[in-house]
Amino acid sequence: MLEITRPYGAPIRAYASATVSFRVAAQAWQLRGYWALRREIFCRETALFGSHASERDAFDESAVPIVALSHCAGAEHEVVGVVRVYALPEPGAVWYGGRLGVSAAYRAHGRVGAGLIAMAVGTAKGLGCRRFLATVLLSNVAYFERQHFAVIAHTSVCGRPHALMEAELHAFAALGCQERAA
Repeated sequence: MLEITRPYGAPIRAYASATVSFRVAAQAWQLRGYWALRREIFCRETALFGSHASERDAFDESAVPIVALSHCAGAEHEVVGVVRVYALPEPGAVWYGGRLGVSAAYRAHGRVGAGLIAMAVGTAKGLGCRRFLATVLLSNVAYFERQHFAVIAHTSVCGRPHALMEAELHAFAALGCQERAA
């Protein structure tokens, strides 16, 4: 006999793949997903840049876009996380990470944010990074501290309090621009 365990009309939780991989976005569909998820998170959901404004800036021209990809039936399926890394044209090989975001369905996954951070810092390190910085919302500081970052200053972005954090580079492996699975 079939037993119904979900009340009629109750929402069904969205499917979240157990397999997620991380890579530098290179294919057109990956880049479309990267930009769409960034806009969804930073303009619509958090309204950090306003609901009609763009989250893009001049750093995007030289940034390396990194994506977390869910898998379905063994194939890459959709972009479920994003982050970018870039270096400023200054001496000292200082790299920055930013615009880290995970789709709502994958926030409870537990590995997507950490995987994006490891891929971001590892990619920058593989490209010569000697110092890696990120500007983080104050509400996310404890999470980044668990990911081997330390607060070095407090600042504000778009009128919201943030912390400038530095990665403990020894905790991250240098990566080429290859895929990493979680």
